[in-house]
Amino acid sequence: MIKAMKFSTVAALAMISAGAVSAQSADCPIKVGVLHSLSGTMAISETTLKDTMLMLIEKQNAAGGLLGCQLEAVVKDPASDWPLFAEKARELISNDEVDVIFGSWTSASRKAVLPVIEELNALYFYPVQYEGEESSKNVFYTGAAPNQQAIPATDYFLDELGVEKFALLGTDYVYPRTTNRILEAYLKDKGIAEEDIFINYTPFGHSDWSTIVSDVVALGADGKQVGVISTINGDANIGFYKELAAQGVSADDIPVVAFSVGEEELSGLDTSNLVGHLAAWNYFMTADTPENAEFIKEWHAFIGDEARVTNDPMEAHYIGFNMWVNAVTAAETTDVDAVREAMWGQEYPNLTGGTAVMGVNHHLSKPVLIGEIRADGQFDIISETDPVPGDAWTDFLPDSAVLKSDWKDLECGMYNTETESCVQIQSNY
Repeated sequence: MIKAMKFSTVAALAMISAGAVSAQSADCPIKVGVLHSLSGTMAISETTLKDTMLMLIEKQNAAGGLLGCQLEAVVKDPASDWPLFAEKARELISNDEVDVIFGSWTSASRKAVLPVIEELNALYFYPVQYEGEESSKNVFYTGAAPNQQAIPATDYFLDELGVEKFALLGTDYVYPRTTNRILEAYLKDKGIAEEDIFINYTPFGHSDWSTIVSDVVALGADGKQVGVISTINGDANIGFYKELAAQGVSADDIPVVAFSVGEEELSGLDTSNLVGHLAAWNYFMTADTPENAEFIKEWHAFIGDEARVTNDPMEAHYIGFNMWVNAVTAAETTDVDAVREAMWGQEYPNLTGGTAVMGVNHHLSKPVLIGEIRADGQFDIISETDPVPGDAWTDFLPDSAVLKSDWKDLECGMYNTETESCVQIQSNY
């Protein structure tokens, strides 16, 4: 079980100044679980997030630690194997006795972890955009919900680019399927005919994209503008973008907006033929703010490589980690329930400017950015919204539109506003 600190911050500091605190008496160190794939198909995206957590922990320790203790990272590699995420999460909580876990990229891995962290009452910070339709009292979702990424990106295609036909291409697991179910309903509500929506799923690591790209090209044979909304994850993106280039598909012909492709994924590609294609995130490395400049400087110093990029999920870990530190400080303990309650309303500066705010539905309020790929693999920010509160339940599926999440006043993540009742507490939906 995740352990609690038994003393106040003031008392701890006083004991430190007196030279009286030992690691044992202070119940130190405070252990931070890091659960990211360092091998397998998702290593291309997740290894950097592990490194980000190590950087944040090192910086916090250099600043004096937390509650008079140093932080210790406990890293596990679930190897892009979703059931192994559950096994490793249980190890972190039961064997390693971590106080919090930061982890996952795919929703499949997060879903695998959910029963474990709810059973053992652990805290989990999830840093990647996802499909929504979930609210666990044990998870803080620091990435984008659909209304903070997928819906605004689709609006950009409709309103700014005049897209009339949509190809929804995704990896075959819960995040793309649920997101595309939401987008299909949204597009139909916007007047897009069912026959003008092409949906296709491929397995993780898929490499042969010739037929699928040809099918997308054929979709525009009648002269209507086609756009691709991509929820392709992991290293399958490499083959997809290479095939676009091989078939001579430019952003002027068929624009692609990706939800899982950022600076890290593009850093391994020849992006000269991808110029003009798009991505939707809450952060881009090119954001021109003092906070971002400092973050990039710290990252390059830590990683020892000036060429290494930053990306959106890194910012999500940056915000989530610092909010957790502040919540632990406010609660004067690492006790899960106390820290969870101290998280509601936590504020922390975004790297893009403005302030992220944690809602009682365990989702952040953040701006939505659309970026255009440059030849150097970076993004020109071409659209930015005011901060948007994350919505756990979409307004565009009838069964979800009546649901809300409020862990503070309603003590429920799946509250039916029509029946005025909590449907269920545990997130096994």
